[in-house]
Amino acid sequence: MRQDTDTTARPEQAAPGDEGTGRSRPAPPLAYVRLGERPLRRLPQLFIGLALYGFSMAVMVRAGLGLSPWSVLNEGLEKHTSLSFGTLTAVVGVCVLSLWVPLRQRPTFGTAANIVVIAFSSDLGLALVPEGLPLPDRVGLLLAGTFANALSVAVYVGARFGPGPRDGLMTGASAVTGRSIRVVRTFIEVFVLAVGWLLGGGVGLGTVLYALTVGPVTQFFLPRFAYTSPPRTARPGPHITGSRTPS
Repeated sequence: MRQDTDTTARPEQAAPGDEGTGRSRPAPPLAYVRLGERPLRRLPQLFIGLALYGFSMAVMVRAGLGLSPWSVLNEGLEKHTSLSFGTLTAVVGVCVLSLWVPLRQRPTFGTAANIVVIAFSSDLGLALVPEGLPLPDRVGLLLAGTFANALSVAVYVGARFGPGPRDGLMTGASAVTGRSIRVVRTFIEVFVLAVGWLLGGGVGLGTVLYALTVGPVTQFFLPRFAYTSPPRTARPGPHITGSRTPS
């Protein structure tokens, strides 16, 4: 998923496009927020974002011009098993989740929703979008799918229900190894891409386009979808009408 986008944020971090200008904007809040906080506001955002993510993956598959690294792996595995693309997305997610144990990562509601909703929506998208379209249509699918995928990451991550399996693997490995998110993410995705390609997954123009655009597009939309907790008002202390001096 990218599945795996850099979701760590620091208050002092410069916003995209501000580097070197002397200006900085606070990064959007992305840390986990408990399930019970404004669920009617956040749950629709989570499920819409995850559904759009899975559907956009299917659109990129139907474009046939190259996939994101994890989709390359899923498509490669599909060629060697009887499982559907969506089912393999869930199976790979569960396998990745098992790697959280040595990394001391804890799954959340958002982690489980990530596995289930993306698996279902990607299979639904593959059933609805036809194969074998003319090249201009496939190029349009590629562009639309890549944009929608990046947008969907901002939507579901911004709901702040916790990371998906691949996001948690990235952040957990970064914490354990002391390496930056950028280095860890690059290593994981290059490794996944190589394995998927060896299994027969589709690598092409779309893979390059995805790698170059999904990060900037996601970062652009994240501040617009990041949920912000309402400010807490301090409870008033006891009212003191006067003071007494000891006699």
